[in-house]
Amino acid sequence: MKNHITFEKSSIANLPSKYGHFKIRAYKEGCQEHLAIFTENFNTVEAPLVRIHSQCLTGDTFGSIKCDCNNQLHKALKLIADQGGLIIYHAQEGRNIGLLNKLNAYALQDLGRNTIEANVELGFAPDQRTYDVVREVFNDFGLKKIRLLTNNPAKVLVVEDLDVEIVERIPVVIDPNPYNEGYLRTKKECMGHII
Repeated sequence: MKNHITFEKSSIANLPSKYGHFKIRAYKEGCQEHLAIFTENFNTVEAPLVRIHSQCLTGDTFGSIKCDCNNQLHKALKLIADQGGLIIYHAQEGRNIGLLNKLNAYALQDLGRNTIEANVELGFAPDQRTYDVVREVFNDFGLKKIRLLTNNPAKVLVVEDLDVEIVERIPVVIDPNPYNEGYLRTKKECMGHII
């Protein structure tokens, strides 16, 4: 992660939701706008729940069941509303290949490629995400200890690189369906995710 990136930050606003009352702040990084969504009691929790959720327009907004993103996001929102915490909504669509290329990757997956093979066939690395905004948000909130909501071992490494203690790693496991079984299998077998 680079240290020289400058972020433009919004004011903190209220975000009442069906899960509870949250606060929200945007972090602008070039053309990407990430979000920090957090509970009002966030600073009173010794080791708050934290999820670094990668944006998935098809899942998060349109309810696609080709992935597990929507279910993971809503499960995390419920847990954080209950226990206090933060979601970093990481605006790097399709592991940072963009929406257009993500849909091209979907078309290749429809032809039998797995998610990694599709990205590589399109000329990308299997995962092109960067995590500078995570450093920025963690610094803003003074995070030193967290309970990390993730299935992804790469995100554990990101947090450890920030010298933040993970007191507990909590997987966000979602039941598979016929449309995402292969996707989840690839995440487990090729990327080391807890599924």
